[in-house]
Amino acid sequence: MQRFLLFIFLHCSFFSIAQTKLNFNYDQAGNQITRILCINCSAKSAKDIVEPEALTENDLQKFSPEDVISYYPNPVKEELYLQWELARDNYVASIHVYSMTGQVLRTFQPNSNTNNLSIPFQQYPTGVYLVLLSYKDGGEKSIKIIKK
Repeated sequence: MQRFLLFIFLHCSFFSIAQTKLNFNYDQAGNQITRILCINCSAKSAKDIVEPEALTENDLQKFSPEDVISYYPNPVKEELYLQWELARDNYVASIHVYSMTGQVLRTFQPNSNTNNLSIPFQQYPTGVYLVLLSYKDGGEKSIKIIKK
């Protein structure tokens, strides 16, 4: 009986430190890119943990250095407002609204001199949608929209 209790105690103490044996690495977007089993690792001490610094302009990911695309609100309830300023005589040739299953729900063809659009979302059910902006020069940008 004593051997059994000793076995249970050692077994529990072994698994209590097992969590420190997995190391995870993440990319800048917060996605897990690797998971490594580290047998001879020591737990990270408090001095190894670095607090994130304030965001700078260089930390923010932009669609393009010259292009500015604004959209609000997200999450959307009734209407999504899009506004864009593109460089080098480029313009938005078409805008497609996709469901997460890939179905095209609606397509818009704005004028070459138009730089904004309101997309009605009230007829769509709650969920996640993609808005794809296609440029005259062949480029495309997608935006993930949440519908409440």
